[in-house]
Amino acid sequence: MVRPLKENPMNEIQHLIDGVASPSTSGNDGPIFDPATGQQTGTVALASVAEVDAAVASARSAFDGWSEVSLARRTKLMYEFRNLLVANADGVAARLSAEHGKVLDDARGEVARGIENVEFACGIADALKGLHSEGASTGVDVYTVRRPLGVVAGITPFNFPAMVPMWMFPNAIACGNTFVLKPSERDPSAPLFIAELFQEAGFPPGVLNVVNGDKVAVDRLVEHPDVKAVSFVGSTPIARYVYASATANGKRAQAMGGAKNHMIVLPDADLDMAADAAVSAAYGSAGERCMAISVVVAVGDAGDRLVEAIRVRMEKLVIGPGTDPASEMGPLITREARDRVAGYIQAGADAGCRVVVDGRDQAFDGDGFFLGVSLLDHVTTDMSVYTDEIFGPVLSVVRADSYAEGAQMIRDNPFGNGAAIFTRDGGAARQFQQDADAGMVGINVPIPVPVGYHSFGGWNDSAFGDHTIYGPEGLRFYTRPKVITSRWPDPSTSGVDLGFPRND
Repeated sequence: MVRPLKENPMNEIQHLIDGVASPSTSGNDGPIFDPATGQQTGTVALASVAEVDAAVASARSAFDGWSEVSLARRTKLMYEFRNLLVANADGVAARLSAEHGKVLDDARGEVARGIENVEFACGIADALKGLHSEGASTGVDVYTVRRPLGVVAGITPFNFPAMVPMWMFPNAIACGNTFVLKPSERDPSAPLFIAELFQEAGFPPGVLNVVNGDKVAVDRLVEHPDVKAVSFVGSTPIARYVYASATANGKRAQAMGGAKNHMIVLPDADLDMAADAAVSAAYGSAGERCMAISVVVAVGDAGDRLVEAIRVRMEKLVIGPGTDPASEMGPLITREARDRVAGYIQAGADAGCRVVVDGRDQAFDGDGFFLGVSLLDHVTTDMSVYTDEIFGPVLSVVRADSYAEGAQMIRDNPFGNGAAIFTRDGGAARQFQQDADAGMVGINVPIPVPVGYHSFGGWNDSAFGDHTIYGPEGLRFYTRPKVITSRWPDPSTSGVDLGFPRND
């Protein structure tokens, strides 16, 4: 069933607890803006501790029954959810574009990647097959099964309000857990709509709950004794905080943080292809991607030609409202975000880099949170535009004399989300995949986000926890192993033996 968009000029976004819309009793709410116009379009309820507790209680009550539901039934329901998502993909995309600002085509791509993760969860029956050793010892069988944890929580960011929740809850629920989702309060409509589709698919009440909120909700989730695990995606400072707080409260935690993704371009690379990739990966979604390329390392004599090729392509970019089919890039999420990014451009200029294209020079009609694309050349590793995650449409070019210098630059950076190389040299590419100090590596691929049946996760200050997110690693995070040793002896052979058990 395709759900039509509701015409409501001032939405009031509430919670979804125990399968029904739950009006807030906290008395606190936050504004929701259309970034393309700068106008407030709604409000979102900010949950109190009591409301978070109600969501967790609902999930806890649902767990005992849901964890014993057959794999066949879980699979059927997940397929129903997948089909509803496909039918309503444009509706999800429209909602996230309206509140995040990204262009509709980009939004549709986000939804498609989220659906990919749901499709992986549809294969849960195969993915959860255990291990069995028959005759491990005489008459003894040993087998390993994986059991769900209980109530688990997900805290998700504003930049991918549809995709990132689907990195988490489909796998968690398919494994037999129940879930409490705390999406970003900046763009909550898309994840709430997805949760409503989940209910429509036939999942029991309480299996998936949504509480909107701010730090109050986050803190309660990471300290609640009935929450067994927490998944988080956001900035590195908050990721570190969530991981430390959750683990201090005895929970499993996976916390994906920020990034400073480098793309090395060797002189032998096809520079037109490299320039296309750099522009696409730096400015897509206004640079508000944790896997965006924000640093190009131009090696040797590639620098001048590459910078010019990038500049030429930047001139052709169309920036405008996400709903305009002609737009290739939309606004930033908030006015504060736009002003912060503009401040980095000025900081780079003050530090001595060459501002090849200054996004502040582009004028836009209206009060939207727009900023033009920027290109900074001759950036050095001590400048704030290099050291900080800007999270906006700013690309820095650093010059390097050799591949070794570029690879060392990546190793020296505290982040380790993604890294890419553009080259026609297979030997250099193979060396890079070993040298790159990052969890995800692209070879002639600028944004190496893994497909849904692999797993996403960075290294160093880009990720905290032993498990990366979604795919096979996600299943391991949301389950714990149980090993059963089984023996059915003839009672006549039984006797007391205080010796250490032997396998023979």
